[in-house]
Amino acid sequence: MTTEQLVRNPVFAGRAAGDIASQSPRDVVAAMFSFDLDNGNVDFDAVERIREREFDDWVLAATRSGLFSPREIEALARSWHADPRSLFEALLTDADDMTRKRYEIAWDSLDKADSLEYA
Repeated sequence: MTTEQLVRNPVFAGRAAGDIASQSPRDVVAAMFSFDLDNGNVDFDAVERIREREFDDWVLAATRSGLFSPREIEALARSWHADPRSLFEALLTDADDMTRKRYEIAWDSLDKADSLEYA
């Protein structure tokens, strides 16, 4: 199930709303978005978009969830722009070790590609 499907799912939204008051926005985002990486296949496009600071999909999903105020959405977007890896880490919060390792390798390979590009 993707983040967009979860956002539109009233059962999930109702269950999440009950616990939202005790969670930080980062924890809620991690819980919402961890489903995006659940299949174990590396989504290189998502990794590249995060590194390029293209967060529109995640901002839109957080906005549509109704779990955050406009000010919290702004703060999340600012924090992701300041540190894209924070969203990357949030996506991997509930990932198994193998999935996490695959994504770390993808992130690191883009670091290496960037280094070679500017060398």
